[in-house]
Amino acid sequence: MDFSWVYDHSKVNWDELSELYRIAPLGEKSPEDLITVFSNSRFKCFVYADNSLIGVGRALADGVDCSYLCDVAVHPDYQGIRLGKEIIQKLIALSKGHRKIILYANPGKESFYSKLGFHKMNTAMAIFSNQEQAIDSGLICKI
Repeated sequence: MDFSWVYDHSKVNWDELSELYRIAPLGEKSPEDLITVFSNSRFKCFVYADNSLIGVGRALADGVDCSYLCDVAVHPDYQGIRLGKEIIQKLIALSKGHRKIILYANPGKESFYSKLGFHKMNTAMAIFSNQEQAIDSGLICKI
């Protein structure tokens, strides 16, 4: 299957991207918020099939120390064909030269990412805008 890979956000349909996150499912992300986060991300991958957005990912990176991969999503009709893996691999390649590449993943996805070279961190900590929801969903633990 042939896909088109785009590495900038100048022609993204933000409503289409918002819908992709909703159905992937990665939650509700408004088009306005997506414009902000993708504009502030150093690396991004958009994957198209027949002019339809079917995959996406981005990385916040400082150019030297840290690149943080996030918001990887694949349309349900295209899941299971290793497209998510390819997006992660492209973002890793784009992040080459950074001292560390960090990935934020939903609980239960650890084995998938470990096959791509990621390891669990012992010292990662977070503050979420909705701490109780993050605890309830297993994203963070009470200390």
